[in-house]
Amino acid sequence: METVAVDDVSFDIARGEFVAIMGPSGSGKSTLMHILGALDVPSSGTYILDGDNVENLSDDELAEIRNKKIGFIFQAFNLLPRTTVLQNVMLPMRYGGIPIGEREEIAKKYIEMVGLGHRMEHTSNQISGGQQQRVAIARALVMNPAILLADEPTGNIATAQAEEIMAVFQDLNNQGHTIVMITHEPDIAEHAKRIIHVRDGKIVNDSTKHKRIIAKRTFSED
Repeated sequence: METVAVDDVSFDIARGEFVAIMGPSGSGKSTLMHILGALDVPSSGTYILDGDNVENLSDDELAEIRNKKIGFIFQAFNLLPRTTVLQNVMLPMRYGGIPIGEREEIAKKYIEMVGLGHRMEHTSNQISGGQQQRVAIARALVMNPAILLADEPTGNIATAQAEEIMAVFQDLNNQGHTIVMITHEPDIAEHAKRIIHVRDGKIVNDSTKHKRIIAKRTFSED
């Protein structure tokens, strides 16, 4: 029997939006995330990312899309543990065609942006979970992607650090970055400007918030 993970889902995300996609386990939000991240292609329908019709692309073209147009931020951080913050952030540029002489300057810019200029030479296993997630955000930004895709970005960190991460996202969104965040936590979703609820593979609610929480961006050393 065929299982339909995402059924008749249709929505647009405009440049500069901050959208949270919410739903319980098995709702289809993970499948939707994989499609949005060009990790999977839909069996039917159309997904257009920054002008590219994704389902028509080859594997190599999809890999290029993932590297250049999508900034991934994962719950597990996915950093190299015995590699410095600076080297972790520089890594996508190695595969993205950025000249070697420009990589360090670009990486330092985004590390400073997320408040970790004083941690550049620390390895990622020497800093806290919240700081590791900020490193992951800096790494996601270095290719100047069309969209930041965050999958449960606060799932592995303490509440206070989660507020710091959401403050970073709000700052980035205010600067014009497009952010799509997958979460099952209502208090985290409240930081977005728009919330899409999915259940049983369908959108059950899509609302733009007129009032949102403003997270305080005061970084801790924990």
